[in-house]
Amino acid sequence: MAPDPRVIKAFDALRSLGISDGEVKPVLKKLLKLYDSNWELIEEDNYRTLIDAYFDLKEDKQAEGKRKAPISDHDGERPKQKLHLVDHNPEELVTSTNEKPKLLLGSVSTGVNGSFFDSNGNCRTKSLSTLPQNIHKKDDNLACNSNTRTCMGNIDIASSPLGEVKISLNCDAALGRLNFSIPDLDAIMKSMEEKYLRSYKTIEPQSSMVELLEDLCRKYLKLGLNLNRNRSNAKYGSSHNTPLLQQKAVAGDEKNSYHFLSDITKGSENVKISLLDESGSEELPKFNYIPYNIIYQSANVNISLARIADEGCCAECSGDCLSLAFPCACAQETGGEFAYTPQGLLKEEFLAACMSMKMEPQDHHFVYCHECPLERSKNENKAEPCKGHLVRKFIKECWRKCGCAMRCGNRVVQRGLRCKLQVFLTREGKGWGVRALEDLPKGCFVCEYAGEILTNTELYERTLQNSGNDRHTYPVTLDADWGSEGVLEDEDALCLDATYNGNVARFINHRCSDANLIDFPVEVETPDRHYYHLALFTNRKVKAYEELTWDYGIDFDDHDHPIKAFQCCCGSAFCRDKKPKGQLDSL
Repeated sequence: MAPDPRVIKAFDALRSLGISDGEVKPVLKKLLKLYDSNWELIEEDNYRTLIDAYFDLKEDKQAEGKRKAPISDHDGERPKQKLHLVDHNPEELVTSTNEKPKLLLGSVSTGVNGSFFDSNGNCRTKSLSTLPQNIHKKDDNLACNSNTRTCMGNIDIASSPLGEVKISLNCDAALGRLNFSIPDLDAIMKSMEEKYLRSYKTIEPQSSMVELLEDLCRKYLKLGLNLNRNRSNAKYGSSHNTPLLQQKAVAGDEKNSYHFLSDITKGSENVKISLLDESGSEELPKFNYIPYNIIYQSANVNISLARIADEGCCAECSGDCLSLAFPCACAQETGGEFAYTPQGLLKEEFLAACMSMKMEPQDHHFVYCHECPLERSKNENKAEPCKGHLVRKFIKECWRKCGCAMRCGNRVVQRGLRCKLQVFLTREGKGWGVRALEDLPKGCFVCEYAGEILTNTELYERTLQNSGNDRHTYPVTLDADWGSEGVLEDEDALCLDATYNGNVARFINHRCSDANLIDFPVEVETPDRHYYHLALFTNRKVKAYEELTWDYGIDFDDHDHPIKAFQCCCGSAFCRDKKPKGQLDSL
């Protein structure tokens, strides 16, 4: 029997948080049983109930000697609606009968025994699912005594995503009348939408009254957090001017909170890239997300159609170049055959040849600069001899001067990343890492390494200025074709630095020799190969939730390199940073 598509959607939603299907399945079963298979209560707010239930259960399992169910029944009845009710202090429940229902807006703090307290000190129940199923039925009048009030008269109608700020209707006074019953909130909202939102077109047609009120809660919370943050910055000062990713802290309590961001790209990529810190202890990274390389200051990157020769493009092509009987001019760089398959993967032979160059560079061609830009940046007056640069295989993609379509199979890297990725906090002490949320085939394009385009002199000066900064995003030298250019001027000897401005590749960790990604130089906009794109492809099949790693090509024994090598903790059996015992003792 085919799987229920609603179950598949629920699994997909929690996979974006890095939660496996096996962990979600038992929680989902409990919710379906509790709600009598009412999917609407589980699916709303992007499966918020399911997410809360999962993390509640996870926290309960970690508690010492205590076990509390994440979702409970109320007097043996299963909840059919998801309204919040608010308990009031007895003295606050006596009100005059001429009061009108009023909106309450207040921030919420955590109380004891799983309750919340609003800004007035009123206790609010924490769980969304402890209400009896008849709370909305108009036929069932609430029995209220005008002298001794026992019913609950606050109904939450909207809240921020985590319940920090809520809007409530207070109908204590109305409940004192015998002719008043709790109406159906959904019907009221629809009526308000028709009267104000649809009739007067005050907001977009697809919006709802609840969304409007929830947005008010979010704005209220954001303003309060910003005021508090500004006070903290004024007191202690701020040491960075780089943007800090907006944090979404999800927590039952501060100790067991976790951080989740739905998209760190600010909408600049084809797909969202989420960030997850299950411990909630790590400071969110300070950087500005950019999907493409950007010149920092002095780098010479000349992009123009005039620089592309007629024989260096395929102006006569149309549609998909990979469908041609004979490869066009753009395939000349890769031996007259395209590097890509019609499925958008690297060809097996091309990938194998490039992996051999990476694994055994001594068996392949090196070039030695007459005056090496790397050595010159360290000592301009007396530069050391060049240590050599490996001649790399390039991929050349079609571009603007070509006649083919954007969907052409030889335009893989320039179309941008399309894999579902997530930045996550690793458990091995390596800091942030990147994993795929889906299986990736061998030869699949994952992303390019994007950052600021710097000259080697600019990078060296930046390194000296930040020598006391522990932030470590290893830069990439664009030296794949330095040997063909003779003596390179400083503005032509380039590198990429993603420390302050970069894309998701800045989070991909290093692994010696047996990493699952391999980098390729890709020519797109310009034939001047002192600048190119650095694209990362899988060199084997990668399972979902497996960390993506990449060999930076670091020589850990080169102590004179302008960028100080970090202490490698990749865990590979082929780690190049393993020191003999005697050498470790002398450090």
